[in-house]
Amino acid sequence: MAKLPVEKMRDLERRFGEIEARMSAGPPSDVYVKLASEYSELQPVVTKIRAYDKALGELADLDALLDDRSTDRDMRDLADMEKPEVEARIEALEQDMQILLLPRDAADEKSAILEIRAGTGGSEAALFAGDLFRMYERFASANNWKVEVLSSSEGEAGGFKEIIATISGRGVFSRLKFESGVHRVQRVPETEAGGRIHTSAATVAVLPEAEDIDIEVRQEDIRIDTMRSSGAGGQHVNTTDSAVRITHIPSGIVVTSSEKSQHQNRARAMQVLRARLYDMERQKADSERSASRKSQVGSGDRSERIRTYNFPQGRVTDHRINLTLYKLDRMMIGEIDEIVDALLADYQAGQLAQLGEVQG
Repeated sequence: MAKLPVEKMRDLERRFGEIEARMSAGPPSDVYVKLASEYSELQPVVTKIRAYDKALGELADLDALLDDRSTDRDMRDLADMEKPEVEARIEALEQDMQILLLPRDAADEKSAILEIRAGTGGSEAALFAGDLFRMYERFASANNWKVEVLSSSEGEAGGFKEIIATISGRGVFSRLKFESGVHRVQRVPETEAGGRIHTSAATVAVLPEAEDIDIEVRQEDIRIDTMRSSGAGGQHVNTTDSAVRITHIPSGIVVTSSEKSQHQNRARAMQVLRARLYDMERQKADSERSASRKSQVGSGDRSERIRTYNFPQGRVTDHRINLTLYKLDRMMIGEIDEIVDALLADYQAGQLAQLGEVQG
């Protein structure tokens, strides 16, 4: 196991103390909110550091008792009994802190933009895209996150050809970032009279929501076009030019939004554009950092097949970590914590291995 970065631990403790002092001094509300956010982020780490320091102190006291020849037999026996328990506690705390002290992804605490697109498979792919969206929607609800659909295009038989939504809450991106990629489904479509299993797919992209501070979009770099929204027909057909298409000229990224309000469409399209540009910057930085070494959880390539949902057998297989679960019905109603946790654990194991290589 890699050695704990003692200097970093002391820096975090010092920073935590500074934040506590500044919060107690009653700063302006906007400053207080930022301090409180950093405080809640550091608190679990500092709590572990203090527990670790306390356990090391206990071990030193026990060793001192055992080394002291004047210690009577009863005290020595008691120290002998307590020492393995304290050593085990120290080992467990070291493992916890290895994870807590890993380099953090700056986007982990952010909300996310979820994009799901039907792939190969026609109507069945669109239905599956709808199933995936409902799966994430229920997972979000269980975590008290807010879901807001930004734009959608429905499939002919139901589901979605494409749906884009924001999932707002603390730490959304950290929990969903490994969902990006191609999700494949194997099942018998309701329209299939012969009972044959069809294979279709949908592509998922999870992007950290970007703020102005994260990515600057210059007005001269974008072209905004307004178009007539396609209405539902009848007397309420939308005859205004409310749909918005924003083209980011340097990157070629095009975003459209076609809800009822042009003002809202412009805001939503800019929200998605910022997220895509921020994601593009992150992907570029990641590929430069790991040019010689591929992440264990996968490259993050959106065209990579990451998971198969086999309905006849009731199983889900994540191909990146060779994990198969026979609880497809539970997953489709949003109970995806087990697979999310497994992906995160695998990613952290890869980070620890890399840290060990560097320190070794």
